[in-house]
Amino acid sequence: MMQKKPDSATTSALDSEGPLWAGDLFGETHLAANQPAPRAKWRQLLPGVAISAIVSAAAAWFSDHYGMPIILMGLILGLAMQFVSTDPHTGKGLEFVGRSCLRWGIILLGFQVTLAQIGALGLGPFAALLVVMVAAIGSALFGARLARQNLAIGILAGGATAICGASAALALYGVIGRERVSQAQFTLTLVVISIASALAMTVYPELARLAHFNARQAGFVTGAAIHDVAQSIGGGYAVSNAAGAAATVVKLTRVAMLGPLVALAAVAIGRLDPRGGVQSPWKALAIPPFILAFLGLVLLNSLLPVPALIAGNALLMSKGLLLLAVTATAMRTRTDLILQLGWSSVLPVLAATATSFLVAFGFALWVIA
Repeated sequence: MMQKKPDSATTSALDSEGPLWAGDLFGETHLAANQPAPRAKWRQLLPGVAISAIVSAAAAWFSDHYGMPIILMGLILGLAMQFVSTDPHTGKGLEFVGRSCLRWGIILLGFQVTLAQIGALGLGPFAALLVVMVAAIGSALFGARLARQNLAIGILAGGATAICGASAALALYGVIGRERVSQAQFTLTLVVISIASALAMTVYPELARLAHFNARQAGFVTGAAIHDVAQSIGGGYAVSNAAGAAATVVKLTRVAMLGPLVALAAVAIGRLDPRGGVQSPWKALAIPPFILAFLGLVLLNSLLPVPALIAGNALLMSKGLLLLAVTATAMRTRTDLILQLGWSSVLPVLAATATSFLVAFGFALWVIA
């Protein structure tokens, strides 16, 4: 039996849509021919984008009124609203927010870092900070091995702990992909990192006081061992203004390492095809464009003075975009799958968190003057 050849109008409509928008969530590609024009694409995104914005705004309100970390609130409310993702009208919008807002949020972080800040840290503290970061990643890889998890989960947990918490986790997940780390595992990693960071902001400054650390030592511990940027700097200022200034330099130096770490992770992960085997060297060496853009902004910010107004607004936009990405990711995660993962799934993050604190505390006690 001969198949009926599609008419020219249907063929042109399918070609104009392109592969990304060729079908809906259920794979019914024949519906694409009936989509009128680019305006329909945005209509498909609006429900998911709108619900992400509403839940993110609620997370910001709770954070402002109750003092909870805003990323943690976004995760909690997003998980509570998980049922929204079962509606086919919200799927594409949630995916768009989780992907595009993440990338632009990471790019805008480049306005917060300069090469001069890294130089101001000094050679000795910079070397100590690198040791802390390498130790965190190494312990996460070891924890993943003990938990019988794959290499990608260890890289995700270690890199997020070593750099800047949820922001680094989002950037790393962008190159790792859900083929290697499930969305439930990724969301659980974000939750544990956010909780650990919030607890560290409360505990580490008190431990620095008990150890009679000076401002530089306290700033190094809080800047090198607390995950998220806001909690890390806030922990330093909880000791003193001088410690807060020192923690800011240390933490921004860690943020500057985001680009190189994600690039290395892309190379390491890119060599492993998710279906098994090894990919071609050219694919393995490919660095995500949003990381190149982040590095470009760091270089631009280092060479040219960026007005404080632009840098401040870029920081606010980056925080907002990353909050949207976290909230959308949480809403797309099945909570029943998180509960099935078990305690061993958090072992890499816990191992990296404990190691980064112990190594940073040791350097502050015996090396940092």
